[in-house]
Amino acid sequence: MPVTRLTLVTLALLSVGCASLSGSHDQYFVCSYDIVWDAAVETMKGQSVATSDKEKGLIETNWQDVPPASERSFGIFSREGFGNKERARITVAVKRLNDVAAVSVLETRQRWHSRGGATSQATKWWPEEPSEDATKDVVARLNAKLAEKGCIHP
Repeated sequence: MPVTRLTLVTLALLSVGCASLSGSHDQYFVCSYDIVWDAAVETMKGQSVATSDKEKGLIETNWQDVPPASERSFGIFSREGFGNKERARITVAVKRLNDVAAVSVLETRQRWHSRGGATSQATKWWPEEPSEDATKDVVARLNAKLAEKGCIHP
C-alpha cells in the first residue's frame, strides 16, 4: 500500500505543470479528501467567503480592499494615480486523487486605474502581482491544521 501512495504522490507532483506557473501554491497530502476539505474550510473561516462548494472542491473569498503594494505615478508628467486602490481575493481548490488530496492556494489581486489617460480603458481594474505574504499565510495556516489532523505532506 505505501508503494501505491508513493506512486500517486510522484504522479501528482509531476502533473503540477501550468498551475505552478500561474502563481498558485500547490501541495499534496496523504489524507482523505473530507479531512483536507474540512481543514480548508476552517482555514478560511475568518475571511468573507463568497463560494464554498465541496463537490467542486472550491472555496473563494469576496473581493477585499487591500493597501496598495506601492504608490505609483504615471506618464511623462509623473501624475499620481486616481486613488491607487487595490483589491484581492483568495481561491483554495481541493482535488481528490485517491489516497492523496491536492490543494492549490491562489491570490488574485487587481489595481484600480493604474493606466492613466482619459479613455474607458483607464478606469477599470487591472491585474496585479499577487502578494506572496498573503498566499504564504493561508498555506501556513492550512498546513498547521492538517498537521494537527495527522495528514502527511510528502
